[in-house]
Amino acid sequence: MPFLAPFRPILRDPALLLAAALLLLYGAHAATMAPYVSALAVTVFHLSDSAFSLLLVVASGLAVSSSVVFGILADQRANRRGIALVTGAFLTLGTGLVILAPNAPGFVVAHALLLPLSGSFFGQLFALARLAATTHPEEDRRAVQSTLRALFAVPWVVVLPVWAVAFRAGTPLTAVYPVCLTLSVAILALTALFWPRDGATRWSDTRSGLTFRQSLGEIAGGRVLARVLALGTIHGAVTLYLVVIGLVFELVPGRGAGATALYAGIMAGLEVPFMLALPRILGRVEARSLIWVGMALYAVHLAGIPLLAGTPFVWLLMLPGAAGGAIVLTQPMAYLQELLSDRPGAGASLMALQKLAGDGICAATFAIGTALGGYGLVAGLGAGLGVLGAGMLWWMDRRPV
Repeated sequence: MPFLAPFRPILRDPALLLAAALLLLYGAHAATMAPYVSALAVTVFHLSDSAFSLLLVVASGLAVSSSVVFGILADQRANRRGIALVTGAFLTLGTGLVILAPNAPGFVVAHALLLPLSGSFFGQLFALARLAATTHPEEDRRAVQSTLRALFAVPWVVVLPVWAVAFRAGTPLTAVYPVCLTLSVAILALTALFWPRDGATRWSDTRSGLTFRQSLGEIAGGRVLARVLALGTIHGAVTLYLVVIGLVFELVPGRGAGATALYAGIMAGLEVPFMLALPRILGRVEARSLIWVGMALYAVHLAGIPLLAGTPFVWLLMLPGAAGGAIVLTQPMAYLQELLSDRPGAGASLMALQKLAGDGICAATFAIGTALGGYGLVAGLGAGLGVLGAGMLWWMDRRPV
């Protein structure tokens, strides 16, 4: 069956199958927590808008710093399993802390310190997949990356509607933490049991031979960094969607957390078929043009949410949002890994740098937008910056990278 074609390399390869299973669990963790962090911060733990903006900045800085360090160490020592275990442990500790200390200090420590230190786990999964894919034919490799990213989105389709029903029945927002703890324990257990032993893999994973300073210089080179910053505006738009959707729906009578879960779940469900269809056009459309088109579609979705939140038409925004999201959630990742194709760990850390740039843009846009005009201005600024960044990438790639 044509629908199953993207999955065949994954189902036949134990390492890719592990990456797929971990991405499903990690996606369920993110789907359970990410849409509600802003609402938890403001409405449950009573952080101000400015305090939440500061938390986003601190968390982003720590997440990218640790991801870069872990990525470089993974390339230097080829010890990817050990790093995956460490970052999986931080995910478990950060999730469990809010259960043990259900107050503002516990929330801040978890979301500004422990959970950001776990952020490299996502990049390590794609580094593992990239290395494992080298044992497969060239034509399968790009499809593997897009398919794995689609699997990360699948839990959003299942998990968020369940939460929508639970919240409408009166379940408190803090119930997300025990569920996330269960998921993080499962992630850590699978990593410990099945992640390939360092030095005993079917693929070649040699040490980089670079010093830490040389590795940093490679990452910070102007050619690489300029493109990471341009892509950061796109990540900022995606992050702003998760921030804005919860806050805007909280202000609209009849919406609230249940509508947030339903909207995000349907969006993720629509993204999956678009992602699975992408391998059919990847060889026909250049990356820079595809990313720009995807961001333009996503900008329509993001900017339209505050304008249409109180009307039935808001649900129509999910179609351009899902089509654009399928592109901007997959193609920047593949693009960044190609920038440092010989350094899987450093290539994965570029995703963290993109996240830092995006989260910094998100935090600044949130602070400026709320100070000057409210959540509608926040969404409009984020959409505009994303389109501008995609245009900058297109301009920089007028000649081959």
